[in-house]
Amino acid sequence: MGTLVESRVVTADGYEIAGRFFQTRQAPLGSVLVAPAMGVPQTHYEPFALWLAEQGFLVGTFDYRGTGRSAPATLRGFNANIVDWGQLDAQAMVDALAERAPERALTWVGHSVGGQILPFVMRREKIDKVVTVACGSGYWRENSPQLRRRVWLLWYVVAPVALPLCGYFPGQRLKMVGDLPAPMMAQWRRWCLHPEYAVGSEPGAREKFAAVNTPIVSLSFTDDEFMSARNTESLHGFYRNAPRTMMRITPDDAGMCRIGHFGFFRPSSEEPLWKRYLLPELLEESSHGGTLDG
Repeated sequence: MGTLVESRVVTADGYEIAGRFFQTRQAPLGSVLVAPAMGVPQTHYEPFALWLAEQGFLVGTFDYRGTGRSAPATLRGFNANIVDWGQLDAQAMVDALAERAPERALTWVGHSVGGQILPFVMRREKIDKVVTVACGSGYWRENSPQLRRRVWLLWYVVAPVALPLCGYFPGQRLKMVGDLPAPMMAQWRRWCLHPEYAVGSEPGAREKFAAVNTPIVSLSFTDDEFMSARNTESLHGFYRNAPRTMMRITPDDAGMCRIGHFGFFRPSSEEPLWKRYLLPELLEESSHGGTLDG
């Protein structure tokens, strides 16, 4: 069993985010950073992180600023966006893991938006491999047919009304995504309405995605209620200079009734998904020793 250490991690701009480190009994085989999905607290990933620690890996989880235990007393008027999550929050966690496990390979496991913010991490040379889980573009016309009507309502009605009215996005009350800072939600809306998502709407994003050359393994699921196959293909196509391995998994492949957008990180996925699809990638990377750039 690994040891859980709670920590406040200070970012480059002085903000403190809530981080957790799941430590191994012996020297770690490598380290894993879990970058969460939009509006999903790090506690969702605790069973997964504990299991990875039992396999010999140092694991870091965290809440983005403005979410979970990294949120201020009130989100009204709180200034944070998605680029901040990668450039400041995730960067601070990458640095913290690299400091705690020097000379060990570091794997980024990005769930949904956690696989989209990688280009905004400036010191990516510390990351040896990326595994994206249920990750794709958020362009609404590429969403699954059953989701399109709901996201049309979100982007054209709910968000434009709620943001100026509340000063933040009250997702918990609306049962949509979760509570989020207004600048972040407005930015995400802009991305999701553009056919090329962040690459087409965020200044400099196209070059940042193209600059990523870290190997990427994509794990996507045919029953994902949020990300269609086209969403997944679009997003990973932006990483045009990164070696990519795309795994499209059906519930039948894993011997499961359902996986969906969130199921990979549930304890029931240990045998059919964690051991079968993820662990070989981590062990392969750990066998290489340290980081690619030393």
